[in-house]
Amino acid sequence: MITLQNIQKVFNKGQVNQVVALNDVSLHINQGEFVVLIGSNGSGKTTLLNVISGAEIPSTGKVLLSNTDVTNFPEYKRSQWIARVFQNPLSGTAPDLSILDNFRLAALRTTRKKPVIGVNAAFKKIVQDRIATLGMGLENKVEQPMGTLSGGQRQALTLLMSVMDHTDILLLDEPTAALDPRSANIILETADALVKEYKLTAVLVTHNLKDAHQYGNRLIQMAEGKILRDLDASAKGSLQLPGMFGWFS
Repeated sequence: MITLQNIQKVFNKGQVNQVVALNDVSLHINQGEFVVLIGSNGSGKTTLLNVISGAEIPSTGKVLLSNTDVTNFPEYKRSQWIARVFQNPLSGTAPDLSILDNFRLAALRTTRKKPVIGVNAAFKKIVQDRIATLGMGLENKVEQPMGTLSGGQRQALTLLMSVMDHTDILLLDEPTAALDPRSANIILETADALVKEYKLTAVLVTHNLKDAHQYGNRLIQMAEGKILRDLDASAKGSLQLPGMFGWFS
Protein backbone atom coordinates (compact mmCIF):
# COMPACT_ATOMS: atom_id res chain seq x y z
CA MET A 1 0.00 0.00 0.00
CA ILE A 2 2.75 2.48 1.00
CA THR A 3 6.30 2.09 -0.31
CA LEU A 4 9.18 4.49 0.31
CA GLN A 5 12.36 3.85 -1.64
CA ASN A 6 15.63 5.44 -0.48
CA ILE A 7 13.95 8.62 0.68
CA GLN A 8 16.12 11.58 1.57
CA LYS A 9 14.69 14.94 2.63
CA VAL A 10 17.07 17.85 3.07
CA PHE A 11 15.99 21.29 4.24
CA ASN A 12 18.08 24.40 3.44
CA LYS A 13 20.41 22.37 1.24
CA GLY A 14 23.85 23.89 0.84
CA GLN A 15 23.30 26.47 3.58
CA VAL A 16 24.89 26.65 7.01
CA ASN A 17 21.59 25.58 8.58
CA GLN A 18 21.16 22.52 6.35
CA VAL A 19 19.16 19.73 7.99
CA VAL A 20 18.91 16.14 6.78
CA ALA A 21 15.44 15.26 8.10
CA LEU A 22 15.26 11.85 6.37
CA ASN A 23 18.38 9.92 5.47
CA ASP A 24 17.98 7.07 2.95
CA VAL A 25 14.72 5.74 4.42
CA SER A 26 13.16 2.69 2.76
CA LEU A 27 9.89 1.32 4.11
CA HIS A 28 6.98 -0.83 2.97
CA ILE A 29 3.63 -0.77 4.78
CA ASN A 30 1.18 -3.47 3.78
CA GLN A 31 -2.52 -2.91 3.27
CA GLY A 32 -4.38 -3.02 6.58
CA GLU A 33 -1.34 -2.46 8.79
CA PHE A 34 -1.62 0.01 11.67
CA VAL A 35 1.89 1.41 12.12
CA VAL A 36 2.90 3.52 15.11
CA LEU A 37 5.88 5.88 14.69
CA ILE A 38 7.81 6.96 17.77
CA GLY A 39 11.01 8.90 18.34
CA SER A 40 12.37 12.01 19.99
CA ASN A 41 11.86 15.51 18.59
CA GLY A 42 13.73 15.93 15.32
CA SER A 43 13.90 12.20 14.64
CA GLY A 44 12.03 12.56 11.33
CA LYS A 45 8.56 11.24 12.28
CA THR A 46 6.47 14.14 11.04
CA THR A 47 8.68 14.65 7.97
CA LEU A 48 8.08 11.02 7.06
CA LEU A 49 4.33 11.56 7.38
CA ASN A 50 4.60 14.73 5.28
CA VAL A 51 6.47 12.84 2.55
CA ILE A 52 3.74 10.19 2.47
CA SER A 53 0.95 12.79 2.36
CA GLY A 54 2.60 15.02 -0.22
CA ALA A 55 3.04 18.00 2.11
CA GLU A 56 6.77 17.57 1.46
CA ILE A 57 8.38 16.33 -1.76
CA PRO A 58 11.50 14.20 -1.10
CA SER A 59 14.88 15.48 -2.20
CA THR A 60 15.66 12.03 -3.60
CA GLY A 61 13.89 8.68 -3.65
CA LYS A 62 10.42 7.45 -4.60
CA VAL A 63 6.99 7.31 -2.95
CA LEU A 64 4.47 4.73 -4.17
CA LEU A 65 0.85 4.35 -3.10
CA SER A 66 -0.91 1.21 -4.32
CA ASN A 67 1.99 0.68 -6.74
CA THR A 68 1.45 4.17 -8.26
CA ASP A 69 4.48 6.47 -8.28
CA VAL A 70 3.23 9.63 -6.51
CA THR A 71 6.65 11.07 -5.66
CA ASN A 72 5.89 14.45 -7.24
CA PHE A 73 2.14 14.50 -6.55
CA PRO A 74 0.99 17.36 -4.28
CA GLU A 75 -1.38 16.66 -1.38
CA TYR A 76 -4.61 17.24 -3.28
CA LYS A 77 -3.65 14.63 -5.90
CA ARG A 78 -3.02 12.09 -3.15
CA SER A 79 -6.43 12.68 -1.54
CA GLN A 80 -7.88 9.77 -3.52
CA TRP A 81 -5.83 7.52 -1.22
CA ILE A 82 -5.11 9.57 1.90
CA ALA A 83 -7.02 11.23 4.74
CA ARG A 84 -5.11 13.00 7.51
CA VAL A 85 -5.83 14.14 11.06
CA PHE A 86 -3.47 16.81 12.43
CA GLN A 87 -2.21 17.61 15.91
CA ASN A 88 -4.11 20.89 16.08
CA PRO A 89 -7.86 20.26 16.65
CA LEU A 90 -8.61 23.49 14.75
CA SER A 91 -7.16 22.08 11.53
CA GLY A 92 -9.33 20.28 9.03
CA THR A 93 -12.67 21.88 9.87
CA ALA A 94 -14.60 25.01 8.87
CA PRO A 95 -15.41 26.76 12.19
CA ASP A 96 -18.23 28.94 10.87
CA LEU A 97 -20.12 26.04 9.29
CA SER A 98 -22.32 23.64 11.21
CA ILE A 99 -21.21 20.16 12.19
CA LEU A 100 -23.53 18.78 9.51
CA ASP A 101 -22.13 21.03 6.78
CA ASN A 102 -18.59 20.05 7.75
CA PHE A 103 -19.52 16.39 7.35
CA ARG A 104 -21.07 17.13 3.97
CA LEU A 105 -17.87 18.79 2.78
CA ALA A 106 -15.89 15.80 4.08
CA ALA A 107 -18.14 13.44 2.12
CA LEU A 108 -17.20 15.34 -1.05
CA ARG A 109 -13.47 15.45 -0.26
CA THR A 110 -12.32 13.76 -3.45
CA THR A 111 -15.05 15.10 -5.75
CA ARG A 112 -15.51 18.42 -7.47
CA LYS A 113 -17.30 20.85 -5.14
CA LYS A 114 -20.50 22.62 -6.22
CA PRO A 115 -21.54 26.15 -5.20
CA VAL A 116 -24.52 24.73 -3.28
CA ILE A 117 -24.12 21.55 -1.28
CA GLY A 118 -27.39 19.89 -0.28
CA VAL A 119 -28.01 17.97 2.94
CA ASN A 120 -31.07 15.72 3.08
CA ALA A 121 -32.71 13.88 5.98
CA ALA A 122 -31.04 10.58 5.10
CA PHE A 123 -27.56 12.12 5.17
CA LYS A 124 -28.33 13.87 8.47
CA LYS A 125 -29.38 10.54 10.01
CA ILE A 126 -26.15 8.88 8.83
CA VAL A 127 -24.08 11.67 10.39
CA GLN A 128 -26.04 11.56 13.66
CA ASP A 129 -25.63 7.78 13.93
CA ARG A 130 -21.87 8.03 13.38
CA ILE A 131 -21.46 10.86 15.87
CA ALA A 132 -23.47 8.94 18.47
CA THR A 133 -20.74 6.27 18.56
CA LEU A 134 -18.44 8.80 20.21
CA GLY A 135 -20.60 9.02 23.33
CA MET A 136 -20.12 12.80 23.48
CA GLY A 137 -23.80 13.74 23.11
CA LEU A 138 -23.20 15.70 19.91
CA GLU A 139 -25.58 13.75 17.68
CA ASN A 140 -28.45 16.13 18.48
CA LYS A 141 -26.32 19.25 17.99
CA VAL A 142 -25.42 18.83 14.32
CA GLU A 143 -26.68 22.33 13.46
CA GLN A 144 -24.23 23.86 15.94
CA PRO A 145 -21.23 25.73 14.44
CA MET A 146 -18.07 23.62 14.54
CA GLY A 147 -16.13 26.54 16.01
CA THR A 148 -18.17 26.48 19.24
CA LEU A 149 -16.94 23.00 20.19
CA SER A 150 -14.04 22.05 22.44
CA GLY A 151 -10.77 20.83 20.98
CA GLY A 152 -11.50 17.25 21.93
CA GLN A 153 -14.94 17.35 20.33
CA ARG A 154 -13.58 18.85 17.11
CA GLN A 155 -10.78 16.33 16.90
CA ALA A 156 -13.18 13.42 17.41
CA LEU A 157 -15.49 14.75 14.68
CA THR A 158 -12.53 15.36 12.35
CA LEU A 159 -11.56 11.71 12.76
CA LEU A 160 -15.08 10.57 11.81
CA MET A 161 -15.07 13.01 8.88
CA SER A 162 -11.87 11.42 7.55
CA VAL A 163 -13.82 8.32 6.47
CA MET A 164 -16.92 10.06 5.11
CA ASP A 165 -15.43 9.77 1.62
CA HIS A 166 -13.45 6.82 0.31
CA THR A 167 -9.94 6.54 1.67
CA ASP A 168 -7.34 3.79 1.85
CA ILE A 169 -4.77 5.43 4.14
CA LEU A 170 -5.28 7.28 7.42
CA LEU A 171 -2.42 9.45 8.69
CA LEU A 172 -2.62 10.51 12.35
CA ASP A 173 -0.09 13.19 13.28
CA GLU A 174 -0.03 13.26 17.09
CA PRO A 175 -3.84 13.68 17.14
CA THR A 176 -4.08 13.60 20.95
CA ALA A 177 -1.13 15.86 21.85
CA ALA A 178 -3.33 18.88 22.67
CA LEU A 179 -6.16 16.97 24.36
CA ASP A 180 -7.16 15.98 27.89
CA PRO A 181 -6.78 12.27 28.79
CA ARG A 182 -10.48 11.42 28.36
CA SER A 183 -10.69 13.01 24.91
CA ALA A 184 -7.38 11.44 23.91
CA ASN A 185 -8.70 8.01 24.85
CA ILE A 186 -11.85 8.54 22.76
CA ILE A 187 -9.77 9.60 19.76
CA LEU A 188 -7.47 6.58 19.82
CA GLU A 189 -10.23 4.07 20.49
CA THR A 190 -12.24 5.56 17.63
CA ALA A 191 -9.23 5.52 15.31
CA ASP A 192 -8.55 1.88 16.15
CA ALA A 193 -12.18 0.98 15.46
CA LEU A 194 -12.22 2.84 12.12
CA VAL A 195 -9.00 1.18 10.97
CA LYS A 196 -10.55 -2.23 11.63
CA GLU A 197 -14.02 -1.41 10.25
CA TYR A 198 -12.80 0.12 6.99
CA LYS A 199 -9.67 -2.05 6.70
CA LEU A 200 -7.52 1.06 6.47
CA THR A 201 -3.76 1.31 6.30
CA ALA A 202 -2.88 3.69 9.15
CA VAL A 203 0.19 5.51 10.43
CA LEU A 204 0.09 7.11 13.89
CA VAL A 205 2.79 9.48 15.11
CA THR A 206 2.90 9.73 18.90
CA HIS A 207 5.17 10.63 21.80
CA ASN A 208 3.03 8.61 24.21
CA LEU A 209 4.78 5.28 24.73
CA LYS A 210 1.79 3.75 26.50
CA ASP A 211 -0.36 4.44 23.43
CA ALA A 212 2.39 3.14 21.16
CA HIS A 213 2.37 -0.10 23.13
CA GLN A 214 -1.43 -0.42 23.15
CA TYR A 215 -2.36 0.50 19.59
CA GLY A 216 -1.25 -0.68 16.17
CA ASN A 217 0.25 -3.95 14.96
CA ARG A 218 3.67 -2.59 14.02
CA LEU A 219 6.01 -0.22 15.85
CA ILE A 220 8.74 1.84 14.20
CA GLN A 221 11.26 3.93 16.10
CA MET A 222 13.06 6.72 14.29
CA ALA A 223 16.25 8.56 15.22
CA GLU A 224 18.27 11.15 13.29
CA GLY A 225 16.21 10.70 10.15
CA LYS A 226 16.60 6.92 10.02
CA ILE A 227 14.57 3.88 11.06
CA LEU A 228 16.22 2.50 14.17
CA ARG A 229 13.81 -0.32 15.03
CA ASP A 230 10.92 -1.92 13.14
CA LEU A 231 8.91 -4.37 15.26
CA ASP A 232 5.98 -6.52 14.21
CA ALA A 233 2.99 -7.28 16.43
CA SER A 234 4.59 -10.19 18.29
CA ALA A 235 7.81 -8.31 19.05
CA LYS A 236 5.90 -5.17 20.01
CA GLY A 237 3.64 -7.11 22.35
CA SER A 238 6.61 -8.51 24.29
CA LEU A 239 8.03 -5.08 25.10
CA GLN A 240 7.82 -3.63 28.57
CA LEU A 241 7.21 0.09 28.98
CA PRO A 242 10.21 0.75 31.28
CA GLY A 243 12.49 -0.73 28.64
CA MET A 244 10.88 1.36 25.92
CA PHE A 245 11.75 4.57 27.72
CA GLY A 246 15.40 3.62 27.31
CA TRP A 247 15.02 4.00 23.55
CA PHE A 248 15.05 7.75 23.90
CA SER A 249 18.26 7.97 25.93
